[in-house]
Amino acid sequence: MTKFYKYLLVAFLFILLALIRWFENELFYDPYLLFFHNDYLYMDSPRQEVFKLVINTSFRYLLNTILSLVILYVFFKEKSLIKFSSVIYLVSYFLLIVCYLYFVLDPKQENYYIFFNLRRFLIQPIILLLLFPAFYYNKLRQ
Repeated sequence: MTKFYKYLLVAFLFILLALIRWFENELFYDPYLLFFHNDYLYMDSPRQEVFKLVINTSFRYLLNTILSLVILYVFFKEKSLIKFSSVIYLVSYFLLIVCYLYFVLDPKQENYYIFFNLRRFLIQPIILLLLFPAFYYNKLRQ
């Protein structure tokens, strides 16, 4: 694969990640989307269906993870990096979803800011933004 096609494919995959974000209201059940757009520090937590919320959040995390792993594979072409990244994503998911459930089931206003930031790791490809430069730097050093 030439560099041009590689960069074109990576750009397309980033566009897919952006489309997930763009159509988040239509694709996923998440009452916290509107909640965190407002002055949430002074509001009560919205009512939610916990099972539906966790399933939708997990599905969104899965979509972001798959696209992120494909981006990493297309750009770096190293299976060992993909295996390592998969472990990072899997461990992160279990740690984050447990904390997420804690904040969903026991909402307190003093924890909203922590919950807001924790939730971002589940619904946005932030882990990719951490792994990509780290792997790129590692590649430059070799």
